Amino acid sequence: MPTAISLSDRVQIELLTADEFLDWLKPEVHADLIDGEKTMHTPVSLRHARLVNFLHTLLTLFAEAKGIGEVHREVVAVRLSSRNVFLPDLAFFSGEQVPRMKETYVPFAPVWVCEALSSNTADRDVGPKFAAYEEHGVQEYWILDPETLAHRFYAREGEILVEFAKGDSRIRSKAIPGFWVERSWLNPGKLLPVAPSAEQLLSA
Repeated sequence: MPTAISLSDRVQIELLTADEFLDWLKPEVHADLIDGEKTMHTPVSLRHARLVNFLHTLLTLFAEAKGIGEVHREVVAVRLSSRNVFLPDLAFFSGEQVPRMKETYVPFAPVWVCEALSSNTADRDVGPKFAAYEEHGVQEYWILDPETLAHRFYAREGEILVEFAKGDSRIRSKAIPGFWVERSWLNPGKLLPVAPSAEQLLSA
């Protein structure tokens, strides 16, 4: 049963374990468990949706063409610890990881994660979720801002995630061999068709 924590004599919160959260989570429900607290996802802007759709399709085409792993949207739960379960906007799992995935959740960190910011989630994506992904072995973490285009990219150096590609026009993944995007492709107001972008990527 949930653990009751008293903030004062009048305020009490309940912390869930990862197993309790996964038992509660249903296929049509989008939520995270962050440090034991359940946090619902809210509808996103069209700019957010279009950017994530573009990158999801591009990376999926690349992964399938190269036969290197699987890409999943926020319908796949990632269990990082006893109090943290996330549904990342996008996650890439290597071919070595795929056979170890459970039927209803993934019990380890993806190789690569992308979160697109929204007004309701930005503080979590750059705060406790960043720290949890870092602690539990994510090799690369992309934080995309559909509104300001102030995208940031982080890759593992030892025990921490360190920013890379700052100001670069081409973002070359450090965790997914051969995968890259032009920074200009990540503008949801000026998105290119995915097919020619994928052709350019795969022919490079």
